[in-house]
Amino acid sequence: MFALSTPSRVQILGCLLDGPHSVSELIDALEIEQSAISHQLRILRDQTLVRVERVGRQRVYTLHDEYVAALLHDALSHVERRERQRKGLFARSSIRRGAAG
Repeated sequence: MFALSTPSRVQILGCLLDGPHSVSELIDALEIEQSAISHQLRILRDQTLVRVERVGRQRVYTLHDEYVAALLHDALSHVERRERQRKGLFARSSIRRGAAG
C-alpha cells in the first residue's frame, strides 16, 4: 500500500494510534520538520487514513476510523512476530554452529 511505503507516514500513524495529535505534537514526538509532517499528513488524508479537525487555530489529526487502527495493529503485530521468529532462527543457527565447531 502506497500510503504505508514511507517510514515517516508509518511513524505518524503510530503516534495517532495513541489518540488525536496536533501538527506541533507530531513534530515534537517525531522530530520531523513541519513541512515534511504536513506533506505526509496530506497524503494520509488523501488516502483516507487520517481525518483532520480544526480546534481553535490548530489542526488536530486522528486515525480515520477503527478499521485503520485495526490495520495498524495487525501490521505491527505481524512485524513483531516476524522479528521474534528471525531472532529465534538466528539463535538456533548460532547454537548449531557452536556445536559443529
